[in-house]
Amino acid sequence: MSRREHWSLLVVRSNGSRVFRINLPRRATVVGGALAVVLVAGLGVLVGDWITLRQITRETRADRVALGEQRRTLAAISQRLDDLSRDTEAWREMHARIWEALGPEPAARTPNAGIGGGLRPVAPRGERSAIDRLADSIAEEGESLRALDRLIGRAGKALASLPSRWPVRGSINSEFGRRLSPWTGGSEFHSGLDIGAKIGTPVHAPAAGTVVIAGDLGDHGIGVVIEHGEEIRTHYGHLSRVSVRKGQTVARGALVGYTGNTGRTTGPHLHYEVLVKGRPVNPRSFLWD
Repeated sequence: MSRREHWSLLVVRSNGSRVFRINLPRRATVVGGALAVVLVAGLGVLVGDWITLRQITRETRADRVALGEQRRTLAAISQRLDDLSRDTEAWREMHARIWEALGPEPAARTPNAGIGGGLRPVAPRGERSAIDRLADSIAEEGESLRALDRLIGRAGKALASLPSRWPVRGSINSEFGRRLSPWTGGSEFHSGLDIGAKIGTPVHAPAAGTVVIAGDLGDHGIGVVIEHGEEIRTHYGHLSRVSVRKGQTVARGALVGYTGNTGRTTGPHLHYEVLVKGRPVNPRSFLWD
């Protein structure tokens, strides 16, 4: 084999003296170099893939953390939706109780009673999301609240006419109803409450109204009668003096007079009476405060 077909690798010292020499076949050298290039290229590809895989792993780990946070957030939202759904159910029950007490009586349906309305397809409950169901419930409850607001607005006017506060504070000397007469000792009907109070104690209107009598009330001495509307009147007897005049409009809590001992009485007190449609009723049925 000629020298041209070989490659020589010569190793020398720094002073130029030769250490050894290696002769390599030219073909083996070319093949070895090619293999080296392939190995280096393959190693480069592997290193690149490893770097890419490591980046993907980091991103996957971050995505897994984010996914866990999202799952916890969704679980919290789902729990909140369940809570709100229960709240709306409680509202519906509360509204039903209010309507039962204040709303109109439901009319009895007669056979073959006419009913109607447009058709509106409703998806089965399982096919609708919790948010959709909650939105529908809130819309329904919103309409119920608006209806209740209108009802309370109307009822408020009626409630304002009720004599719901005490005209004067004191011990009850005599209740409404049957009692022994302090003069005859026999049974008699007492049409109001006798509230003990010192002479000169202020007496206040338990509700807004119009004064229809301010003066002599016969056996009840000096007194006041107020018309509150809805056929409700209140009487205040045995006063020492009045602070209103006939035809005057008074507000709830307005001063109407002062307690005394006028008329047929055994001592200072206020005779307080409530009449509905001209008939005396127990004032305690109206007293809230």
